[in-house]
Amino acid sequence: MRFLTVREQAGRYLAQIDETNPPVPTADEVLIRVAASGVNRADLSQIAGRYPPPSGESAILGLEVSGTIEATGDRVCALLAGGGHAEYVAAPAGQTFPAPPDLSLVSAAAIPEAYLTAFVNLSVETRLRPGQTALIHAGASGVGLAAIQVAKFLGARVAATTRTKEKLSALERAGADLVIHSSSEDLVTAIESRWGPGAVDVVLDPIGAATLAADLAVLAVEGSIVWLATMSGSRVELEISLLMKRRGRIVGSTLRSRSRAEKAAIVTRFREEILPGFASGRLGVTLDSVLPVERAAEGFQRMLENKNTGKIVLDWRGE
Repeated sequence: MRFLTVREQAGRYLAQIDETNPPVPTADEVLIRVAASGVNRADLSQIAGRYPPPSGESAILGLEVSGTIEATGDRVCALLAGGGHAEYVAAPAGQTFPAPPDLSLVSAAAIPEAYLTAFVNLSVETRLRPGQTALIHAGASGVGLAAIQVAKFLGARVAATTRTKEKLSALERAGADLVIHSSSEDLVTAIESRWGPGAVDVVLDPIGAATLAADLAVLAVEGSIVWLATMSGSRVELEISLLMKRRGRIVGSTLRSRSRAEKAAIVTRFREEILPGFASGRLGVTLDSVLPVERAAEGFQRMLENKNTGKIVLDWRGE
């Protein structure tokens, strides 16, 4: 089978297609013929040597795919710990779910990592409830746009940020009630002028150090800040007294490192609680670009340069 190898050289990504034997699924896995795979920032970290796959998982890049189960022909999506950027992948059966029938398989590849990350942090970690308020940083990313939609689906109101003025409309289309151009607007002022002080119950933050002070300033009593990444740095000064006053929680969250059993439980809940939203039309995917695998390097470079709005997907069908 073909699979993707990517390396970075002088700030540019170089990708090549290599050959290996298809994986042999174990008793709790299914072999999927990949239609498309999603590009994620975690791929960039793995290429840089900062985010190796968990022990026992494939060293091939790629954390999400859509495709067909080789044995049955069923259309599925799968969340992976590795191996997705390839023609075939052995996916844990518990981490697969049906591809929405109204979506093409290529579009469905945009669901697993983004939507499950949004779901696990808004529903499982913080239990966002109807009438509460969520703040989504980096709202034009794949996870950001999914999180806006999931939060609205759960009945919350949503503020979302982006540093790029041209991306503001994408946040509005996803359903954000308040969009904030963080390069030119003060986050605290924007939220307090709209909803008053201490209005945010849940913050989803992949930025890290640069946004913690503002996150704490707008946090509601018993609110939660969930860190998904540290794009602006991982060391911060924390005003502990303010966190205590808010009785707040700071949660560090990753999805890839969780056990297969934990991921299967999350996927089961996702199938029941969120997946029906695609059939009803309340949820949808935002594709930034679909690239043939031969042009994969362009997709990785586009993500590195923060040019994407929504998901970058690689098409493995060769059509």
